[in-house]
Amino acid sequence: MFELVILGFIVGILSGFFGVGGGTISIPLLLLLGYETKIAIGISVIQMVFSSLYGSYLNNKKGTLDVKMVFFIGIGGFSGALMSGFITSLLSPKSLELIFLGFALFALIRLFMKIEQHRVEKKLHPILLFFIGSGVGAISMTIGVGGSILLVPILVGFLHVELKKAISAGLFFVVFSSVSGLISHTLKGHIDYESGIVIGVASLVGVYIGIHLKDKVDTKLQRKMLVAFYLSIVLYLAQRIFF
Repeated sequence: MFELVILGFIVGILSGFFGVGGGTISIPLLLLLGYETKIAIGISVIQMVFSSLYGSYLNNKKGTLDVKMVFFIGIGGFSGALMSGFITSLLSPKSLELIFLGFALFALIRLFMKIEQHRVEKKLHPILLFFIGSGVGAISMTIGVGGSILLVPILVGFLHVELKKAISAGLFFVVFSSVSGLISHTLKGHIDYESGIVIGVASLVGVYIGIHLKDKVDTKLQRKMLVAFYLSIVLYLAQRIFF
């Protein structure tokens, strides 16, 4: 129980600071604690419901959340994530970990690429945003991540959204995908509610701290820390899968 509380607190801080749902850090830690891959994914989904709802509420209060921009992406994410439990049940634990590694690598590569500053933010048709969200929601919730690990680099690198705004949007997207994913994974029996609720409640304290830290850190430093965060995930998963 103590380990789960500490895990939830750490995940909450990282979730609020980087705008991720928490699965990118909670799943590797849960695997380290001995949880089976699909159960770790289910626990992560519960935690993301807690952290994304609370974190988005805090971001909205601070005025850093553009609800209109992410709404259609979020609706798409909800639709796509409804398939996640079914897809997870079809895949082996090794396959799920390989997909997780691919997600982290994509996010890392995008953040290493040079992005021009002060470019005009692109506007896409709502239908296109819906399909982007649907794809991100289906694939990401299959492996227990909210989707922001993929969505934030897309918003920053392709649509030229300012980083802090993209992080807030990424966490709000997780509200849609995690609630839908919880429904889907529950139907497939992947959820350990006791562990998930403990981690989820503990993460709320961490999210509060992470949100406030995010707004006090320089954007360039935040980007470097985000790169280091993804790199650590990639190295851990590569070691776990291939060695």
